[in-house]
Amino acid sequence: MNQKSDETQVKASEENREPGTPPVPDHGYVLDDQIGYLLRKAYQRNAVIFSEKVRDLTPTQFAVMARLSERGPVSQNRLGRLVGLDVATTKGVVDRLTARGFLQGRKDPDDKRRQLISLTEEGFRFFLLNAPKGLEISAETVAPLTQAEQRSLFRILKKLQ
Repeated sequence: MNQKSDETQVKASEENREPGTPPVPDHGYVLDDQIGYLLRKAYQRNAVIFSEKVRDLTPTQFAVMARLSERGPVSQNRLGRLVGLDVATTKGVVDRLTARGFLQGRKDPDDKRRQLISLTEEGFRFFLLNAPKGLEISAETVAPLTQAEQRSLFRILKKLQ
């Protein structure tokens, strides 16, 4: 864009802005209309609700425990893929949950080089105790939406995966 058109856009923008606000070029980018920003704000809402209800875990740790409760023992690499985590993050989460006594590793009988990660009995009990809170967190996160909007939101988000 040339300087002349920049000046024209700033002038047009100035005519429509609130008094006392700085001029902004009319570039078309409005943060409040960006998917990444909106998803991050929605996630922040969910994270705050999560931290109020489940104080002992992060949402990522909870997701790892949930997936293991659904799938049973899996390799650490597969676990990361099932939860949508990179290798380093998966290792950190597994290490922290193992240190707390919630996870355990054992050699894969089909491949001795690989460890299978699973919930310990204590980890499974902890997850079962907190699973209802997870349901409450999801319900509270989407509470401002109607039932139809909630169904649409979940359908759309699943389509984006």
